[in-house]
Amino acid sequence: MSNPSTGASSKSKVGSSQPSETSFKRKRGVFQKDLQHMMYGFGDDSNPLPETVALVEDIVVEYVTDLAYKAQDIGSKRGKLSVEDFLYLIRKDTPKLNRCTELLSMQEELKQARKAFEVDEEKLGTLE
Repeated sequence: MSNPSTGASSKSKVGSSQPSETSFKRKRGVFQKDLQHMMYGFGDDSNPLPETVALVEDIVVEYVTDLAYKAQDIGSKRGKLSVEDFLYLIRKDTPKLNRCTELLSMQEELKQARKAFEVDEEKLGTLE
């Protein structure tokens, strides 16, 4: 029927940038407080069950890790990882794509505002 030696290893691609499950250990509980607040904001109890928070954390970390590996695979063709690689991956998820573009534009506005503020400070310093 099927070869038992190809069962688990057939999932991962040869030459893939994804490490094996045992190559790194994630520190659990890093995002628990933030997730508790987010869950409360989305209608959960103010003190959700620790098991629920741990499950949500596992799901979020797995999603972000998977997304990062996929983006890395896309970026490796060009030799570098960029924001466009992530935008390409979420291009079909319109709400996520819209939120990302909104956050990126806000980041650019803040960067320009900081730059203008620094220039103004320098001009004030030379006038005194």
